Amino acid sequence: MRDFCRPGRSALVATEAAVATSHPLASAAALEILAAGGNAVDAAIAAVAVQCVVEPHMTGIGGDGFVLYAPANGPVVALNGSGRAPAAASVERLAGLGVTGEIPRHGAHAVTVPGAVAAWTRLHADHGRLPLDRLLLRAIRYAEEGYGVSPRVAQDWAAAVPLLAADEGCRAVFLPGGRAPRAGERHAQPLLGQRLRDIAAHGAAAFYTGATAESLVGFLRARGGLHTLDDFAAAQGGAEYAAPIATDYRGYEILECPPNGQGLAALMILNALGGFDLSPSVGDADRHHLQAEATKLAYHHRDALVGEGAPDAAAALLSAEATAALRRRIDPARAQPPALWTEAEHKDTVCLSVVDRDGNAISFINSIFHSFGSVQLDPATGVLLHSRGTSFRLTEGHPNALAPRRRPLHTIIPGLIRKDGRAVCPFGVMGGHYQAAGHGAFVSAVLDRGLDVQTAIDQPRSFAFNGVLEIEPTVAEDTAAELARRGHAVVRRNEPMGGGQAIWIDHAAGLLIAGSDHRKDGCALGF
Repeated sequence: MRDFCRPGRSALVATEAAVATSHPLASAAALEILAAGGNAVDAAIAAVAVQCVVEPHMTGIGGDGFVLYAPANGPVVALNGSGRAPAAASVERLAGLGVTGEIPRHGAHAVTVPGAVAAWTRLHADHGRLPLDRLLLRAIRYAEEGYGVSPRVAQDWAAAVPLLAADEGCRAVFLPGGRAPRAGERHAQPLLGQRLRDIAAHGAAAFYTGATAESLVGFLRARGGLHTLDDFAAAQGGAEYAAPIATDYRGYEILECPPNGQGLAALMILNALGGFDLSPSVGDADRHHLQAEATKLAYHHRDALVGEGAPDAAAALLSAEATAALRRRIDPARAQPPALWTEAEHKDTVCLSVVDRDGNAISFINSIFHSFGSVQLDPATGVLLHSRGTSFRLTEGHPNALAPRRRPLHTIIPGLIRKDGRAVCPFGVMGGHYQAAGHGAFVSAVLDRGLDVQTAIDQPRSFAFNGVLEIEPTVAEDTAAELARRGHAVVRRNEPMGGGQAIWIDHAAGLLIAGSDHRKDGCALGF
């Protein structure tokens, strides 16, 4: 039970349906759809469409998405809605154009063909209940008529002003009057509203063919891109289902999407942590230390061995041999450098969870990667394009090397917990590279310490990445000092780390317990 004399929020407790997102208007839109007879898929699409309008720095129709959907009766399915590189793109081709080392964020090569719209429309066609135009109604209204800018969105928007000012399209749409909108002010994106109307009426074809595709291809090619109309047309049906990957943690099954997402790293972290005591009696320094050591090892493997060019990586890295080797590398008393068991920055995203009255559960995540993506907006269509292509490696032979029609390694990962074959918790954690580490910390907080999902989300966060251990301001001074004593290069952040949403399904009591992150404008609703 939380201390009601201190700032904080309580978990939502509902009996029929629940939704948790990073924005109140998105949660309200989802709840409206659930009340109108829509299912979890319908509500998730309605919510994410609203987020593409009201959280423009985080997500958009020019981005990508991944889904874990657990029907009340049937197997869990993973849907990959990430975009592919143009057919003409390769490490060699970019080198010939003078692009080496890494792909610049603010150029056309940072843009793979966006996959979000293809994912929405396929998921809706296969599992939705209400018409698509009904699901997008709120998002269209907010885009065309305007919405009130929320406090956290306003803060992030203001920080991006120098970047937005450098692009003509972004400047016109996102800096009205020459500045970022402030909290409580109204903002609209009429061209985005028209794109959403087109999608509502004609589905994915409205984005990947016709006038919108022609404009986007022309816009990208004018900036040196290799995109073609054929690349866009091929992406119309490009969202693909796959079997989730999973591991056991304390008797629960933790499910993730397979690569090209980094869910594999989350499962590796949990496999490593599973060999240590993380019960409530364990101190905070021990907890952060063990999570840091597991994270360093998992990410080291991710960066070296995971990508669409290594389709068998999950089986090898989740094996008993790999897990045992990871655990042996962890010294409970001292920070160690990461190493491969074979001896061989924070970005922007939205995630949401929904459980409907029939027991269908979904974890849905949508992203344009960096804040405002590639900061390239096509003035003719109003589409802001993501920056996911920057994740490719420009090293021939690497599993994540740029190649024709290849999908880059993604940071965005929906999550799902099951027990005895039944979904008990769709969840997600935002925060770019932090997400896999965040999954590990969230799952441990719930299953090791017995915290409710809201309290688990609220816990102080840390992240071992790029040679330092970042900690949030809420991590205690004595904990930080002990982590430094153990050899960690501790850096205290002056801002929150990521976000998160989750819904716990208490099948025995017939209750839904939902949590939403205070680090964003999070909101959980239900009935």
